[in-house]
Amino acid sequence: MKFSPPPCAPPLPFHRLARVSRRYRWWRPVTGTLFIGAAWTTALGLILLLAAVIGDIGGYPEDRDGLADFGPVANTAVDLLLIASVIPFVLLAAGWIGRRPAGTASSVAGGLRWRWLGLCVLVALPVLALSFGVVLLLPGQDVAPSGWARPEAFLPAMAMLVVLVPLQSAAEEYVFRGWLLQSVGAFFRSPWCAVAPQAVLFAAAHGWGTLWGFAELVVFGLLAGGLTVRTGGLEAAIGLHAVNNLLAFGLSAAAVDGLSSEETAADATLPIVVIDLAGVALYTVAVLWFARRRPPQRTAPAREAVPVPSSFGCSGSPTSAPPGHSPASASLRQSPVPGPQATGTRPTPAPAPHAAPGAPETAGRPPVQP
Repeated sequence: MKFSPPPCAPPLPFHRLARVSRRYRWWRPVTGTLFIGAAWTTALGLILLLAAVIGDIGGYPEDRDGLADFGPVANTAVDLLLIASVIPFVLLAAGWIGRRPAGTASSVAGGLRWRWLGLCVLVALPVLALSFGVVLLLPGQDVAPSGWARPEAFLPAMAMLVVLVPLQSAAEEYVFRGWLLQSVGAFFRSPWCAVAPQAVLFAAAHGWGTLWGFAELVVFGLLAGGLTVRTGGLEAAIGLHAVNNLLAFGLSAAAVDGLSSEETAADATLPIVVIDLAGVALYTVAVLWFARRRPPQRTAPAREAVPVPSSFGCSGSPTSAPPGHSPASASLRQSPVPGPQATGTRPTPAPAPHAAPGAPETAGRPPVQP
């Protein structure tokens, strides 16, 4: 019987990167999810305990939940820090439990692509500012019913928000569009099977307000997840999320006691939802346009090649998707359209000749961004 050489595996798309390690096993994404939940819960308890101690020492009053009430600005800072504290646990779960480069939770390049993130922020700023401006023109939208905050109150609040809101937004992206999307993607080739569950969980995590508000959050999660898979990283979703939240928190800080409001995106009404989603859709189209025409440049190869014996005769050209693969998944893996995840010269590796049961689809690793 004539021996046929193994095909050269194409690079994995973002939603399949949990399988990039040779040591991938099906239980690693599950165990990592449990670890993140337990570690984050512990961190939340420690932060709240520290806040309670500081509140007791400083003689601060308690709010209706029995927590120290430091005032609207400090309370908001604590809330943002509670969410942001999950980021190191996501990266630790990817590297320690997933046995893969921790940066693969950020992008196919093995880390955040800062130039691409900056471009996404620049795209989001005018688009979302226009969207917020239209919302403010709606009848009955009184942003500051108690009046506008004085500069000495607004400026420190805004400084705090500029520092912490991007971290809070990035944390939510690392959990939903990063870890959860890749964990589900480890079991499904189709990107949409990985995108859909995290969108519903993302909406549920914001609580149940109005039906329209919940629907908006689901659509937001779907579009952000689609951008993440299509562009090969979290940068587009982080840029959208950070600018959106910074504008929303900034408007609240501009009003007297605005940061004390407990309303969230889940409480949005239908007119606001329509305008918000129009802005998100416009941003999505703009980012995809830039991903095709102005991809960020790399000096490193797309991933490292794995040496194989010359007798295996790997031709170095990507193979077409095997039967049963969805066209969307095949196109994402082969990356025919230039984008943030497909630029420069790419050496094509081959899998090891004798793969153990449960071995990953490809033995290569995305490189670390130089």
